[in-house]
Amino acid sequence: MNWRAVAAIYRFEMARTARTLLQSVASPVLSTTLYFVVFGTAIGSRIGVIDGVEYGAFIVPGLIMLSMLTESISNASFGIYFPRFSGTIYEVLSAPISALEIVLGYVGAAATKSLILGTLILVTARFFVDYQIAHPVVMASFLILTATTFSLLGFIIGIWADGFEKLQIVPLMVVMPLTFLGGTFYSISMLPPFWQTVTLFNPVVYLVSGFRWSFTGTADVAVGLSLGMTLFFMLLCLVTIYWIFRTGYRLKP
Repeated sequence: MNWRAVAAIYRFEMARTARTLLQSVASPVLSTTLYFVVFGTAIGSRIGVIDGVEYGAFIVPGLIMLSMLTESISNASFGIYFPRFSGTIYEVLSAPISALEIVLGYVGAAATKSLILGTLILVTARFFVDYQIAHPVVMASFLILTATTFSLLGFIIGIWADGFEKLQIVPLMVVMPLTFLGGTFYSISMLPPFWQTVTLFNPVVYLVSGFRWSFTGTADVAVGLSLGMTLFFMLLCLVTIYWIFRTGYRLKP
């Protein structure tokens, strides 16, 4: 394993984040803060309690997931797309670096950024709502798995995209709606039976539910199933990336 190469890619990507702090960190934290103000304080005072949890505390896991999913994809997709756009990707591919080392560098940096963002939002939430973390180890595990899995998805999108506009299609038109419909602001038990069944086909439900269980001890689906679905999605991403490097899809002319 060429750890020096992995560290070089990782440091380059992290340095790019340091140059764009307003876009990479401040903007997502500010957006999530507005959600806490509007939903947690204004609307939450009227809704009251869901599953024995104050509404403001109930939405904390969902809002963290909402930010982490979109930012993981955006960071990883732009990180690999820009070298393709500028042509420097060929220097990386021709260097004595394996596909695994390339993925570790780019995905590792994107996941780190998302973990930092998730931690900042977790701290920010304390200023607006009083929440408890019932299972901190499980919470940290879900954070790491989610950041890694969706950074892998972002890596795939960054290779698939052939224009800057396509980098935003999946986060804005697929992931964002699925997250809003995945129990971010409500429990799926509040839905009619038919829509509860339909919602179970939304993969984000399992992420939000498992992550919320680590906070409140309650979940819409079993935490083991949530963990299994997350690992399954990660495996799908890894298989897709393996195929990309095996075939040279969008990497070789």
